[in-house]
Amino acid sequence: MRKILSGLRIATFEETDTPYGLVKNGSIGIDGERIAWIAQDIPNDWRGVESLDFGGRLATPALIDCHTHLVFGGNRAREFEMRLEGASYEEIARAGGGIVSSVKATNGLSEDELVAQSLPRLDTLLAEGISTIEIKSGYGLNIEAELKMLRVARRLAALRPVRILTSYLGAHAVPPEYRGRADDYISQVVLPGLEAAHAANLVDAVDGFCEGIAFSPAQITRVFEKARALGLPVKLHAEQLSNLGGAKLAASFGALSADHLEYLDEDGARAMAAAGTVAVLLPGAFYALREERAPPVRILRDAGVRMAVATDCNPGTSPLTSLLLTMNMACTLFRLTVEEALAGATREAAHALGLSKEIGTISPGKRAEIAIWNAEQPAELCYRIGFNPLHQLILKA
Repeated sequence: MRKILSGLRIATFEETDTPYGLVKNGSIGIDGERIAWIAQDIPNDWRGVESLDFGGRLATPALIDCHTHLVFGGNRAREFEMRLEGASYEEIARAGGGIVSSVKATNGLSEDELVAQSLPRLDTLLAEGISTIEIKSGYGLNIEAELKMLRVARRLAALRPVRILTSYLGAHAVPPEYRGRADDYISQVVLPGLEAAHAANLVDAVDGFCEGIAFSPAQITRVFEKARALGLPVKLHAEQLSNLGGAKLAASFGALSADHLEYLDEDGARAMAAAGTVAVLLPGAFYALREERAPPVRILRDAGVRMAVATDCNPGTSPLTSLLLTMNMACTLFRLTVEEALAGATREAAHALGLSKEIGTISPGKRAEIAIWNAEQPAELCYRIGFNPLHQLILKA
């Protein structure tokens, strides 16, 4: 099937000298699931093909949420209250809250119950023109529960018109029964769990949390070496609360991304740039934790590091299910430009998932995943707060 989308201001996000890669009063030709052409005049051999006129609306690539923990049980509203009362993220975690409390709630649910609790969060995100979402495990912290989370993520992809990539995050936290024995947890749970997830075709990438309250660089190295042996790409929660050199470690393994990065230094940024590792910025966590140290955006820019933006949707530190609001936060809290924020949720997010050849820009040959907005200019998508201007999401002809 072929179809023409006409009467559009097209923010292609191709890397050109034109801001947003903008094509004014343009049309897009779609052949099956692929973009055939972008032009102001319809090619002669496409005359007579069905055309939809969008009346001057804005078109962008479909949005991509490249960092979420969307599958989980329960909530951590009480921790929200505790933070308001002055408790820090680290204090809550060391008191048995934080990730461990979500582990208990997640482990108490069946696979069907987890699907039921996760679908409303997924649907809320999809309503904002998202075609692709990454979902991590990490609230199981035992082999079967981690696999259960990954199976749920795969099921969600079968229940909704969305591409879901999974990340195995067994190295998310040390469970209480392994307290003081993090190396044993890596040996007995994380590594064999990764092997089982890979064997069951449940994992697309491998993640970890490199932090004083989680895992050391040496322990993460063991996980990444196993991922490399299995042929899986890696990514890393790094430099969120301190600088342990996680970004440089991730870069040394050619990681797809290093995420959070509030405490990143210039050496880490240069290493990421050399490796092509994307910086995934997560303003929802910065906001929810009331952090005072923002990621060093200037250092990332100067080093030439690609910057993606994601919700970090999770029950404790970023209970956020709006990528549009996330882009607004990226501009207001981190001082990204509108173009950087929008590219961060499209082109750069595709790079962060290893999908840049398929999605992320409106380009001939790429998949026809296009969001049409009730807007005239790209800035409107980052400017409004709590407003969804999506007109239509196009996923194929």
